[in-house]
Order: sequence, then C-alpha cells, then structure tokens
Amino acid sequence: MNYVVRDPLKLTTDTLLYPSGVEGVFGRSGTYERVVDGLNILISRHRAPEMEVMRFPPVMSRAHIQKSGYLGSFPNLLGAVCCLHGSEAEIRGAVEGDKVTGEWVGSLDATDLVLTPAACYPLYPLVAKRGPVPQGGLLFDVASDCFRHEPSAHIDRFQTFRMREFVRIGAPGQVVAFREEWMTRAPEIADLLGLSYKTETANDPFFGRAGKLMAINQVEQSLKFELLIPVRSAQQPTACMSFNYHRDHFGKTWDIKLGDKRDEAGALAHTGCVAFGIDRLTLALFAAHGLDLRNWPAAARDALAL
Repeated sequence: MNYVVRDPLKLTTDTLLYPSGVEGVFGRSGTYERVVDGLNILISRHRAPEMEVMRFPPVMSRAHIQKSGYLGSFPNLLGAVCCLHGSEAEIRGAVEGDKVTGEWVGSLDATDLVLTPAACYPLYPLVAKRGPVPQGGLLFDVASDCFRHEPSAHIDRFQTFRMREFVRIGAPGQVVAFREEWMTRAPEIADLLGLSYKTETANDPFFGRAGKLMAINQVEQSLKFELLIPVRSAQQPTACMSFNYHRDHFGKTWDIKLGDKRDEAGALAHTGCVAFGIDRLTLALFAAHGLDLRNWPAAARDALAL
C-alpha cells in the first residue's frame, strides 16, 4: 500500500527515515539514530543519583493494562498481540487460505500480551509488590518502545515510538514538587538544544463522551502540561515532552501505600512523571537545524555528543 507522508520539511529522505508503506511506521537511518543516542545521553545526565533504572519490552501483560484502566480510557489506541493457535493442521489450513485478501487474519486469537502504550505502565505493579513506599519516596528512569493505534500521514505522529520517563512515587507534595522542578528544567534543555517552544496545559485523548468530561477535568485541575516544539509548523507545534500528575490513580489501582512512621503512613501513594518523546524530539532537532549534523549549533552538538 502506497501513501503520501505529509511532511512539509522533507524529513523523510534517505538521510533520516524510510517509509514502510504503513502510516506512522518508519525505518530509521544511522544519522537519525545518532541523534536519538545523543538525546538519551543528555537525558541520562539529568537523572538523579537515586533514580532506579528500568527498561521494558514493547509488550506487557494484558491483565495489567486492563487493571490500570487504560482500556476504559483509550480503547481505540490499544494494540493487542494476536497469534495463530491450534493444531498444525488448523494453523496450516488458516495460512494456506487466500493470502492476498488476508483471510488468515480471521483465525487469529488474542494472547495474554498487549503492545506497551506508555513506558510507565509496567512499573506500577512491580512497585506494588515491594510493599509500602519509603518516606523519601521513589524515583525511576523507565523507557520502552511504545505503540498507539493512531495512524496518520503527519511526520510527527508515529504509531510506534520511543518513550523515556522519569517517574516520581510518594506523598502528594513530593510528586508536585518533582513536576514543578521538571517544568523548569525541561525548557532549559530545549534552550540548550536551540529549540523554540511553549508550555501549555493539555489533556489526554480520552475516548467517547465520558472521555470529554475527563479531559475537561484534567485541564481544569492542571494535571497535564506539554512542552510544544515546532516540527511540522510553528502554527501547529508538536508535544515533545509532558509533565503529568496522576494523583492517587495508580496508587489506588495497585494499592501502593505510603510507609514509615509519618502522618501519611498507610495513605495511597501519588504518582507523576515527566515524559520525553524521543522520536518527536529528534524530529524537532532536524526540523530546527537541518539534515546536516555538521551545521548544527555548537551548543546542541556538544550537548548531544555529536
């Protein structure tokens, strides 16, 4: 299937990305990956010493994603892992049907896996198994290849993408302070990289009529902010980082409690995160500075170890 990528800056060249024939899915060149590696190095330099590092695969437990509430909020974005089941004869019969029309797809059954929609989702059940959160709270550096079923021809909206997150778990004041700190630090990183930006309140794309009310509530309570950087255009900048306060949602879902001898002991933990859209930040850099890394500003090259 051929399609046209809506790419006003002509980033989908042999220098950067290779269209796959599926909207929002690209192969990536060595030049592109050099910048990805540089971004990860830069982000790691901002990691607090006490942060625990975890890396997750692109798939996770279907039971965990259902319990987390993602299925109720974003069912249209979730991708499930499906496979052929049965005897050799049954599987052979399925695949030897009309391959051109894809009739074999009707023989697929769901497995106990889904595609990871955000890097932090596999973290919370692991934290819950450890018991009460210590008085100082917890900090994590997590990353994953993620998937969301939102095919688009726009260059800044991939279906499969890399996400890096710093996650804070603890008392409400600890989480709020963490997010406020990162809403100051993130623009400093953008300045260092020579990127123009603005920060605005935002909402997640909740599904359906009830989702519209959830989105309004999220904005009214200032639970989500985004750092917007021009990729396709300055008129429609792209969310490249987000600063999220989940309140006690994951604490309640996974029964994550605050521990130690303090007034909050036994209360539900709150969580928050700063999310770095690695692919979007990479595209933003190429959009701002061009395709030739040698011509990028010295400060950005130094920051990314290029």
